[in-house]
Amino acid sequence: MTAKECFELLVTQIHVTALAAVNGDGLPVSCIADAVFADETGLYFLTEKDGALCKCLKSSTDAVCSGVKSEDPANGTAVTVYGKLSEAGAELLPQFFAAQKYLAEKYPDKKAVSVLCMKADSGEWKALSGKERGSFTCGAAEPAAEPQAGGYLVTDACIGCGACADACPQGCITVGDKAEIAQEECLHCGCCADTCPVGAIEQQ
Repeated sequence: MTAKECFELLVTQIHVTALAAVNGDGLPVSCIADAVFADETGLYFLTEKDGALCKCLKSSTDAVCSGVKSEDPANGTAVTVYGKLSEAGAELLPQFFAAQKYLAEKYPDKKAVSVLCMKADSGEWKALSGKERGSFTCGAAEPAAEPQAGGYLVTDACIGCGACADACPQGCITVGDKAEIAQEECLHCGCCADTCPVGAIEQQ
């Protein structure tokens, strides 16, 4: 999924998310927040104004948002977005309440609600079945395909036998003279390394 698709999933289907940041003492704080709006740069949330997370926001701060679409726990989708979090103006509340009807019942006192804005830097999504995953960088044309921590790389010892491709549950390995792993699709399961007859695949 693209960044836009992940944002839309959070706002239109997941709604309730876990939002976390770091306070001035370097300690993590979190809250439950409603994802209510998204544009091309990021997300807007509503949460209680007197919560610990709001109290620690004196300026933009590093933050992470996570949510799960999970009617069926075995086949849901988890989305995580990283970015800079700051407080936004209350003048946006009427727009959000009009778009998301359930908010009026959840927040009967609008004066107790804080609007938070996250300018997204990057993010990731994963099917809970374990069969699909991806990442994105906001502002980039395509998701970065660089190896992620814990991923696997094919070394020059590869003999091109294709055993790793046959073992890959994601089907993200192609074989020519040397095998190649599509890093943005890799599940980091290690089946390829376990199967390689010459030990040519190494974990990063």
